[in-house]
Amino acid sequence: MQGLFTAHVTGNFVTIGAALVFGTSGVVAKLLALPVFCMVVIVTRLVSSSLPARWPVLETILTLKLLLLLVAAVLAIAMGPFATGDGAPAIIVGMTLVSAMAIQNAVHRIHLGAAPPTTIMTGTTTQMMIDIADMIRGVPGVARDAIRSRLGRMCVAVASFAAGAAAGALLFSAIGRWCFALPPIVALLTRFSAKSSPTAPTGPQSATT
Repeated sequence: MQGLFTAHVTGNFVTIGAALVFGTSGVVAKLLALPVFCMVVIVTRLVSSSLPARWPVLETILTLKLLLLLVAAVLAIAMGPFATGDGAPAIIVGMTLVSAMAIQNAVHRIHLGAAPPTTIMTGTTTQMMIDIADMIRGVPGVARDAIRSRLGRMCVAVASFAAGAAAGALLFSAIGRWCFALPPIVALLTRFSAKSSPTAPTGPQSATT
């Protein structure tokens, strides 16, 4: 994707500067990523809050993400590889992936606020190191149990993220753009394992991590 970060916006701010200075491709896609990301998050929130009563909100949103990943996979396989990040095919695939990952980020904040983040590991890793330091210095029993429980969840998240990154790199080196077929499969498994309450939440949920 010529350096486009689809799961979060921070990296694109950095690489936009690098692209402008060094004249590399992908500036247009990186500039579009932020407004597209923001609009999709807003739409996801509005949809989550306005679906009819007794509608499976989480499953509905995950289905939309699955469809976007499926479309991105088909387009990437059909139109890739992308020699430049500023061409229409790369921008279309990139913004489709940005939209899917915006939904993933919104789903975490709206429906899975108590779980570790799923698309970025910086905050999770920082909290893990703080928790380890607290365990070393010694904390009361109840707090220690809570830290151990949180550390367990975070370790699973970091290990899964690392395994996914490694799998993505290996698949790309082995089968090229066909590696885009894997995210829809993972999203499909997630969709059928997800459970949500019948009604959408009315207020924001903050992550404990």
